Amino acid sequence: MANARLALAAACGAGFLWGTGALVVNVLIARHGFSPENISFWRFVVGSLVLLAVYARPAIWPALRRHGLLLLGAGTCMAMYVLAWFLGIQRIGAAIPTLIALCLPPVLVTALAVLRGRERADLPLVLVLAAALCGTALIVMRHGAPGAPLGADDLLIGIAWSLASAVLYAGFTLVSGRLSKGLGAGPATMGLTVVAAAVMGLSSLWRPLGWPAEVTPEAWLLYLGVVTAALALLAFSWGAARLSPTALTVATLVEPLTAVLLAAWLLGQRLSASQWLGAALLLGGIWGLSRRGGHAEGHA
Repeated sequence: MANARLALAAACGAGFLWGTGALVVNVLIARHGFSPENISFWRFVVGSLVLLAVYARPAIWPALRRHGLLLLGAGTCMAMYVLAWFLGIQRIGAAIPTLIALCLPPVLVTALAVLRGRERADLPLVLVLAAALCGTALIVMRHGAPGAPLGADDLLIGIAWSLASAVLYAGFTLVSGRLSKGLGAGPATMGLTVVAAAVMGLSSLWRPLGWPAEVTPEAWLLYLGVVTAALALLAFSWGAARLSPTALTVATLVEPLTAVLLAAWLLGQRLSASQWLGAALLLGGIWGLSRRGGHAEGHA
């Protein structure tokens, strides 16, 4: 039980660090004109360089080769679910894509776990999921609504990108635990970020990638790479090896809560009563997971 709670804390920590990155991404896009592809590429490049410096040893390369196909698939999913989410936001604003991309994966992985007999479909599980997902919806839906009416094409395309992001994130979650168990959290995270950087590098085929000339955006990109890629993904991988997919995806719902609280603290944005209620429901759902255990026995 203690190990499961520590792993849950690690997954929540990853969500927290990703939430801090949301504000940094907004700064880079709004103030410095960076594209989502450019931000994602440098984030993964910096993160992979940090992880390579720490974990790259001759002894781990045979193990990485043995898991090569799984690493390639999971790293591609990791890169593409972020890009699909950004593309959905470009079409229809932040609220609906964030809601779909964050709230659908726990439902998908839980349904699969129940079908495979890896999770008990009991009332406590339903209550935990309902509290966490309703809380996330209340936190997210106040922000990011588009200012202009949406056309039918934009709405459909934006929802399609958001659904793709949710499915890719669910798939990444389902295999990340297996990789972390087989390779260790550090080498697995290193391999995943290297693949993700290479995949995002392909975006240069349709949009040039550039490194900033100014000090401030340079520092923001370094923060994204070191903290929200290397450190956050390391915490995520460590938790993934010890948690069920349901617990893992619910714990990372801390991400939007972190972003909203930081916006209130640093930017003076006030939280509504519904957002405070959402925060209480989300934290209550995570607390319920800690009481339930959420360990990864039998998780493959």
